[in-house]
Amino acid sequence: MAARSILTQQIRSFSHSAALRKKVTVVGAAGGIGQPLSLLLKLEPLVTSLSLYDVAPVTPGVAADLSHMPTGGKVVGFSGGDLGKALEGSEVVVVPAGVPRKPGMTRDDLFNTNAGIVANITETFAKSAPNAALLIISNPVNSTVPIAAEILKKHGVYNPKKLFGVTTLDVIRAQTFIAENQGWKNANFKINVVGGHAGITILPLLSQLSNAKFSQKDKEALTKRIMFGGDEVVQAKGGAGSATLSMAYAGYLFTKQMVRALNGEKGIVECSYVESKIVKDLSFFSSPVSLGPNGIEKIHDCGPMDEFEKKKFEEMLADLRSQIAKGIEFVKNPPAKKA
Repeated sequence: MAARSILTQQIRSFSHSAALRKKVTVVGAAGGIGQPLSLLLKLEPLVTSLSLYDVAPVTPGVAADLSHMPTGGKVVGFSGGDLGKALEGSEVVVVPAGVPRKPGMTRDDLFNTNAGIVANITETFAKSAPNAALLIISNPVNSTVPIAAEILKKHGVYNPKKLFGVTTLDVIRAQTFIAENQGWKNANFKINVVGGHAGITILPLLSQLSNAKFSQKDKEALTKRIMFGGDEVVQAKGGAGSATLSMAYAGYLFTKQMVRALNGEKGIVECSYVESKIVKDLSFFSSPVSLGPNGIEKIHDCGPMDEFEKKKFEEMLADLRSQIAKGIEFVKNPPAKKA
C-alpha cells in the first residue's frame, strides 16, 4: 500500500508538472526585439520549450547560441518556409516580426510593410496553432491586431479571448517616468495605460495613483512623454534603430504573465489591446484585462478619470477608430501585389 501511495503521488506530480509545461514560439526571433526577447524567455523557468522562427537563415544559430545556456527548457530554431513547424504545439505565440520605425517614417510607411508580414504569419498560425494565445508586438499594433482577427475569422478559428496586442511597453515607460518624477526608488507599482499603442491613443491614467502628486505641468509633460516615448528612443539612436531592448523586456513580461495565467494562477490583470466593448464604436481597445487558463476572463473598464484625462480620451477616439478600420480594410480589400 505504501509503495502504491508513493507511485500515485509520483504520477500526480508528473501530471501536474506536465500541465505546467508551456511551449512558447517567437516569430521574428532574429530581429532587434526578437533576440533579446528570446534570451529573456530562455531565462524564464515557466517556459519549458522555446521555438524560434525568422525568415533570416541565422535563426537556427540564434537557437543554438541560446541552447548553450543551462537555463529553462529546450530551444529550437527554424527559418525560411518552416513557420508551420515552428508553431506546431505552441501554447503562446509572440510576434515581434516586422520592420522597426525610423526617423521620417510615417505610420502609413510602417503599416504598408508590417501589415503584410502579420497577415502572412497569421495565415500560418490559423492552420498550425489556432488554439494558442497570439501576442502581437508588430507595429502599428492598433491596426495589426484587427488584421490578425479578420484573418482568423476567415479561417473559422478566431477566439477573441486569445488575441492580444502587447501594450506593456507603455506601462513600463509610465512606471519609469512617474517614479523619476516623484523621486520614488521603486517603480514597481500598478498604473493603467489605456486606449491604443500609438501616439495620442496612449493614455496613462495618472489620476488613479492615490499616493502621487502631480502639478498640471508635470501631468501634461508626463502624459506626452509616455505617449511619444518611442520617438525619444528613435532620436537617441540617431536613426539607427527604435525601442528594441525595452520592448523585448515588455514582451517578456506580458508573455510570462500569459503563461502564469494559462497555468491557472489567479489574480493576473494586465493592460492589453484586445477586442472590447468598453468604448462604443471601437471594436478594439486597451484596458486592464483579467487573464486565466482560457485567455481573457474579464475586460475591465478604464476606471475614474480627471478632466484632463477625459479630454485626452476624447481626442484619441478618431485616430484609434481610423487605425482599426485600416487594419480591417487591409484584409477585406488587400492591396494588389506588385508584378
